[in-house]
Amino acid sequence: MKDIINIVKYSWSLKRLYISTMVFTVLIALLNQTTPFLLKAAVDGIVKRLGGVNVPASYFVTIVVLILIASISVTMVQNISGYIGDMLGIRLNSFLSQRYYEHVVSLPIGYFDNEIAGRITSRLDRGVSTISQFINTMINNFIGFMLSAILTMIIIAFYSWPLALLLAGLFPLYIWLTTLSSKAWQKHQEKINAATDYSGGRFVEVISQIKVVKSFATEVAETALYQSKRTEMINITALQSRGWHYFDIARRLALNVVFFAVYGYIIWQTFLGHYSLGVMTLLINLANQAQFPLFASSFIVEQIQRAQSGSKDYFEVMNTRPGIVDKRGAGKLKVTKGRIEYKDVVFEYEKDQPVLEDIGFSVKPGQKIALVGESGQGKTTLANLLLRFYDIKSGTITIDGVNIHDVTQTSLRQSIGVVFQEPALFSGTVGENIMYGSPKASHDELLAAAKAANADAFIAKLPKGYDTEIGERGVKLSGGQKQRIAIARAILKNPPILILDEATSSLDSKAEHEVQAALEVLMKERTTIIIAHRLSTIQNVDMIVGLKDGRVAECGSPAELAKKKDGIYAELLELQNPTRANKAKLKKYDIARV
Repeated sequence: MKDIINIVKYSWSLKRLYISTMVFTVLIALLNQTTPFLLKAAVDGIVKRLGGVNVPASYFVTIVVLILIASISVTMVQNISGYIGDMLGIRLNSFLSQRYYEHVVSLPIGYFDNEIAGRITSRLDRGVSTISQFINTMINNFIGFMLSAILTMIIIAFYSWPLALLLAGLFPLYIWLTTLSSKAWQKHQEKINAATDYSGGRFVEVISQIKVVKSFATEVAETALYQSKRTEMINITALQSRGWHYFDIARRLALNVVFFAVYGYIIWQTFLGHYSLGVMTLLINLANQAQFPLFASSFIVEQIQRAQSGSKDYFEVMNTRPGIVDKRGAGKLKVTKGRIEYKDVVFEYEKDQPVLEDIGFSVKPGQKIALVGESGQGKTTLANLLLRFYDIKSGTITIDGVNIHDVTQTSLRQSIGVVFQEPALFSGTVGENIMYGSPKASHDELLAAAKAANADAFIAKLPKGYDTEIGERGVKLSGGQKQRIAIARAILKNPPILILDEATSSLDSKAEHEVQAALEVLMKERTTIIIAHRLSTIQNVDMIVGLKDGRVAECGSPAELAKKKDGIYAELLELQNPTRANKAKLKKYDIARV
């Protein structure tokens, strides 16, 4: 129950709904006690009348009417309570989902490097749904049942304390047996959750990479892998269910034996004349009321176990602290010139395994620089460090002399535009994707950005123009069209600093020309860092930074570095002759000749 209490504490902002539901639950429990007493009164009246006492018919009419009123009251109050419980459930669901979403998107890129998207969403779905369902069931049913049971035990004790003790002894026995089954259930559930996360994650991956799956004709293999995990879940659930029902049989047998003794005791005491028929009727009804919560608790306990398992997964994510946070008192970055400087930067993904060492270079305002080097030398990492997707181990990175660790991450990233090698678009319309760069921009600004990106002409030919749905990740558009929309988005953002992960490397010649023209507009009067993939791009920059073995091997203008013997850029120039050997060497640098 500790996890459940934590959930209530965590969501105490919904306290009005919690308290309202509790009030109605108490009211229901009290109303449920009225019918047994009314039945007692009716039986006692009948016994008196049969014994010759003149009991008027109005007495019985009154009792029947009161029973009807009590029943109607319970019905009305239960449904009002149910409505409040439903509202609590959906609001709790939304609350937990919103908090989860906010937290997940606040986590650094490094977290997502080690996670599968499907696993993240699976934890959200399982955690939030099981928690909200349980809270709803708990408040609408279980608390009412248990409160009724407690009141019932108090009333029974008033008439017969031995009978109350007999019934009271059943509760710890039942809870003990339930605790034994719970431990085994949880172990199995953890395995089921792991298989669910894997199969769900793989499903999302396959759908997102469906072209790859179909091109390699691996539909059968992927289906078999998915099926194997589902079969694993079936087998584990079979073991889990057998264990659960084994203990449930033990619980229910204990219940059967105890109530055999309870009914026998009540009937025997009535036979001996210690109880009237009315009292016997009352005690039997009260005993049945105490029995119902115990029968229902099998279902409730299952809900508790599912909620505990779901909350464990949920809070495992929620308790993951962001590794990158704004320092206390961090200010907002205001880029006035756009000068960037890396000084003595050391970075490692894993402890004591440096990826970059002693990196130092500066970029003047408005300059275009190209990062070159073989694959794995840290070109993209340097760009990610500027965005503060990762934190450096030592050294400093400054913009206009301000350490990026002294400003908020939001203001830092708002000052930097990024165009990726693979354009990252969202489902929705063309216009919505461009407006992502500046949601408050006007329609005229949207059109201006599209025209500057050489995108307006092809957008006008789309079925609904800027209102055309582009599908998930822009699947309905060509590579060149997607890239120009991504550039229009960056233009609309209007950042003083740009990072380009060579946006034309995967395009055909015509699309490359159109995109390159858009990029020239985008780069104008902006400090730009280019992760170069084409020699033509490298030759047109103001400065080249060559990386080798995680260090800056050379730094200078294309003209300067072309004269440097044994330099990276000089080697690239020598490799322009399209021989097979040269193509292989260029491939190490992710460089194309054109």
